[in-house]
Amino acid sequence: MSTNTLTPRTTFPQGAAPEPGSPHEEYVAERLTEVGTWGTDSLSDHVRRHAVERPDRIAYVEGDLRTTWREFDAMADHYARVLVSAGVAVDDRVAVLFPDGPTVHALYVGVERAGAIIVGIGPRAGLMEVRHLLQVSGATTLVTAADLHGKDMVEMAATLVSEGLELARHVVVQPHAPFDVLVDGTPVATDGPGLAEVSPARQRGIGELFMLNSTSGTTGMPKCVTHNQNRWFYYHEQVLAAGEFSADDVFLALIPAPFGFGLWTSHFTPIILGATTVVMSRFNADEAMRLVEREGATVLTCVSTQFIMMLNSEAMGQADTSSLRCMFTGGEAIPFDRAARFEDSAGATVLNFYGSNETGTLSYTTFDDSRELRLTTGGRVVGEMQVRLFDEHGADVTATGGPGQAACRGPATSWGYYADRGANESLFTADGWMLTGDICTIDADGYLRVVDRKADFIIRGGKNISAAAVEEQVGRHPAVSMVAAVPVADEVFGERVCAVIVLRAGHELDLADLQRVLAANDVSKELWPERLVFVDELPRASGGKVAKSVLKKSLRG
Repeated sequence: MSTNTLTPRTTFPQGAAPEPGSPHEEYVAERLTEVGTWGTDSLSDHVRRHAVERPDRIAYVEGDLRTTWREFDAMADHYARVLVSAGVAVDDRVAVLFPDGPTVHALYVGVERAGAIIVGIGPRAGLMEVRHLLQVSGATTLVTAADLHGKDMVEMAATLVSEGLELARHVVVQPHAPFDVLVDGTPVATDGPGLAEVSPARQRGIGELFMLNSTSGTTGMPKCVTHNQNRWFYYHEQVLAAGEFSADDVFLALIPAPFGFGLWTSHFTPIILGATTVVMSRFNADEAMRLVEREGATVLTCVSTQFIMMLNSEAMGQADTSSLRCMFTGGEAIPFDRAARFEDSAGATVLNFYGSNETGTLSYTTFDDSRELRLTTGGRVVGEMQVRLFDEHGADVTATGGPGQAACRGPATSWGYYADRGANESLFTADGWMLTGDICTIDADGYLRVVDRKADFIIRGGKNISAAAVEEQVGRHPAVSMVAAVPVADEVFGERVCAVIVLRAGHELDLADLQRVLAANDVSKELWPERLVFVDELPRASGGKVAKSVLKKSLRG
């Protein structure tokens, strides 16, 4: 067991603690009282145990790379030694921008063993988003592959430094040669004879801040969500209640690890159990179906867009899916007809959690629920999460079943946002309930349904895209006078991003030109509109704001 598991050295690094006396501070204090309730060993401890008890069992699979628990443990140790030798201190933030695969998970455990805090950045993040997350988190170490989706990461790091970012070191790791490491361009010997030994006392405990990851911000750039491991050990208990998993399961996890859905499906639950996890560095529907057969996957985890693409793939009718017993999805409404078809075609029961990166799970479905309940609700609310519904005036309407904005106060939640007082003030009610941004109902049997969205997001393929962030970037184009970003329905992705634009006099614009400008400005692809609509003026509500409901209705027509 980690020597500092239950007595955290620090809660937040200096300068990033919650405002004294705020609901945020009280919330974090309440969560700390729960540390150790659902286990005392850290993820790193579980990895060491599996390396001894099941050394030759496969921990992770990606493509042709198969990594045993013994190898995974050795990789994590190597990365910890590299980081400490390079000067990374306890509580430093280490940003990891890496494709999914065994290496990124070993990097996370290595950062944990070095006593630093992971800043998990999604592999599709553009330069603008990376810069912002490094600045907000205060990360001074960046860990990447040499190349990511065709982008030179060494060049990107040099650009960040040239722009004044205080980046102390850039560590480059080869995804399929995980012991080949460069620190600021200098190779680190594979056998590590000159590397520092890492004291077990450095390892982060389950009550300490261990990760920051990004979430879409309603007012522009992403925010950093704070995680300790204890919340995920509680979440894991709910996972077991929902899916009845064991060490014998084989997970096919299609969501990148830095995101909340990806954390439990490819990092926490498989590592705690010692199960095998199959991941893909880039999603391909046909290959995913073939992986079910090849690896004998018993659990598939993906967003609705991915399973719809798999359902429509040629491999669906060809691959043997008899090993697959359940598919967990989430992040957006489940399309009933296609989910039912997936169940019938693949023979896998569709389950889901309702919640977010910030809140964790508020509810979930189980094998005991009927198909109607599994595919039309978020499941029965979790009692320990103390789920509440608040109307537009802040009154508690839980007793009547709503509708109201769902909120919670329980052990699956994060600690809120890192170094962002304004965002935390919006996240918490005055008496300390964490808000979801979704309008929900709860029926007499405790089943939660999402009926509307309060936050201004476009949910494309399970990914929350900030309308404000899209508007900010599109609005910088010299041809654009006014812009409103709204969702348009899509059969595969659920929603796509549409920009409704008022042009400046004498200017023209088409989608290809706009996307070229966004690419030149290193804007993340998630923020690129996929449809443009031009209007003479944007409709306004009585308060002067853009009436997006009117725009959405006109686009549906």
